[in-house]
Amino acid sequence: MKFSSRINSFKSRPDLYQGKEKLDTIDLIKRMATVKGLTHIELNYPEHFINQDVEVIKQTIESQGLQVGGIALRYQKDFSEGEFSNPDAAIREKAVQITLEAVNVCKTLGGNTVTLWFANDGFDYPFQLDYNRAYNYVVEALQRVTSEHPDMMFSFEYKPYEPRTYSLIGDVSSTLMLIEDVGAANLGITLDFCHMIMKKENPAFSLFLSARRNRLVGFHLNDGYGHFDDGLMLGSVHLLQTLEYIYYAKKVNFDGLVYFDTFPSREDPVAECEQNIRMYQLLAGFIDKLSINEIETIIQSQDAIKVQKMLLSLISGNNE
Repeated sequence: MKFSSRINSFKSRPDLYQGKEKLDTIDLIKRMATVKGLTHIELNYPEHFINQDVEVIKQTIESQGLQVGGIALRYQKDFSEGEFSNPDAAIREKAVQITLEAVNVCKTLGGNTVTLWFANDGFDYPFQLDYNRAYNYVVEALQRVTSEHPDMMFSFEYKPYEPRTYSLIGDVSSTLMLIEDVGAANLGITLDFCHMIMKKENPAFSLFLSARRNRLVGFHLNDGYGHFDDGLMLGSVHLLQTLEYIYYAKKVNFDGLVYFDTFPSREDPVAECEQNIRMYQLLAGFIDKLSINEIETIIQSQDAIKVQKMLLSLISGNNE
């Protein structure tokens, strides 16, 4: 398995890492490298490259035995009214240029995926947004960046709300529609477990839909209570839905990067990440032990009691 994690998670509890009060990008990379089982790293652009040397970052990642999975965009300034949907053409162009810069950085670091999350493409009030205009702006911008770099995979990460009250593209269906309208072979979807829970989607079904369209690029695993983007540890709230999600990932032969997008604040981030890896391996191992075929038989029965018995066998370690 290829495991990665959110680099900003490792900013927490700096007191546990060489007694430092503040960690820079190089410190965070080195701290991540101490996680048992972690194989990849993804960085945010431009956030993690401000006042940093890209070549030094590259050398550090390689020297620590990690690989770069990709770059995630974080449009930080001037975008309160939207990134790709901004009514100001100059601001839209700035967002496009930042995206293109991120692609070049990703290539330099040996990554193959640029993940797009638009925090401000959305609205808060009725009659606040021209939906047609905003949607067309997003389509046009995505067509531009994907066509300029056909050798790079772009992946759209949707979120239903937060920080905007409504995201312009906030669920699996509208994301798949957007991808179809853009019409680029190198544009896919990144599924965030907590975002799907916030939208009241069943994560495994969203995975199925994305894979059915051959657009599943990656997923961010975490958990939460469904109101906000809690970023809790894997399987800590929705254990059975997490199990079903991993089952369908196996069923569609997903071989991409397993990325943990969690927000440890009081926990040791190294221990927290290792726990996420162990939980994923435990659930994936349980599916393998029980077998895809046996689980398929349970699903075909549509018997909720059999499903609960399966959960009990996971907890007890008894597969009878």
